[in-house]
Amino acid sequence: MTHIKEDFRWIYNNLFRIYGPQGWWPLIDYEGSNPNKTGAKHGYHPQNYELPETRNQVYEVILGTILTQNTAWTSAEKALLNLHEMGVIDPEKLLMLDDEILKSSIKCAGFLNQKADYIREVSNFYISLDGKIPKRNDLLNVKGVGNETADSILLYAYKQPEFVVDAYTKRIFTSLGLIHENDSYMKIKDMFESNLQENMNVYNEYHALIVEHAKRYYNKKPYGINDTVLEPLK
Repeated sequence: MTHIKEDFRWIYNNLFRIYGPQGWWPLIDYEGSNPNKTGAKHGYHPQNYELPETRNQVYEVILGTILTQNTAWTSAEKALLNLHEMGVIDPEKLLMLDDEILKSSIKCAGFLNQKADYIREVSNFYISLDGKIPKRNDLLNVKGVGNETADSILLYAYKQPEFVVDAYTKRIFTSLGLIHENDSYMKIKDMFESNLQENMNVYNEYHALIVEHAKRYYNKKPYGINDTVLEPLK
């Protein structure tokens, strides 16, 4: 490819035209929805980039980034609903939970022992921030927080322009020949950020649009075989 910047922007504009604003990150007590999404539809807020607004909404997004690791969002959402019903979408209250009750509440999201540990670690870290926006390197020092989770927290909880790279991103952009299968997380992240205007809203939508597109066309190999939306780049 000789016009990488144009390609990255063209893909974003085309996906946005096809699927529209996605309204990530979903909040369980928000009444909005995105009826055009694949899978879960509740709690999304298309074109409202002010959310999350409250301390506990920010915390809920952080919990969601942990709970959705290695599982579908629908499973993570069930775990969040369980915690919400118990009234512990609040870091101080959650940390007071008996360990077995916490594990039982999040069991539906899988890896309950590991995630319970991660949730306690990130909850203590969140309290220690005292309302401040965390630095990326500090997040990466929290047990259970890797590159993708750190960027998800910064982008969706704190509205910082950090591009999120996930498995879907790699599938689509490898298939299109814009990245290599073995490229590192940070190399791919840098490619997006260096070829796009630094804009939180665009980063938010682009990642969400990639996920939506991949769910439709890239869940089964060979990836993209029925993909007409991005055909001009193939």
